[in-house]
Amino acid sequence: AGVAAAMRAWPLESHRRMTAEYVLIGGVNDSPEDAARLARLLAGMRVKVNAIPLNEDPVYLPGWKRPSEPAIEAFAGRLAAEGIPVTVRRSRGPDAQAACGQLKGRTEDPRRRGHRN
Repeated sequence: AGVAAAMRAWPLESHRRMTAEYVLIGGVNDSPEDAARLARLLAGMRVKVNAIPLNEDPVYLPGWKRPSEPAIEAFAGRLAAEGIPVTVRRSRGPDAQAACGQLKGRTEDPRRRGHRN
């Protein structure tokens, strides 16, 4: 609730809206009930939600899964039904390594590839 309180206190210009990034994790926070709770948390704010299905990584996120497409659609549909604008961010593939919500670290700096330390 600390983040929501900070969002409510932010001096937002009247024609602007905040964006909330929400990473969907299969079986953890991807149900329609989770969407309804998020909608209640954001109620009254000028906000849109970017729902980002988790990019799985067995090394950094063992056991965490991407939600199924029906679960993603049900989550987004419930948010929309609650009056919260929502966009589902789609992955550009596992090689992109740039997707928001990747939730993983990197052990090698890609700018240093091919260079000796």
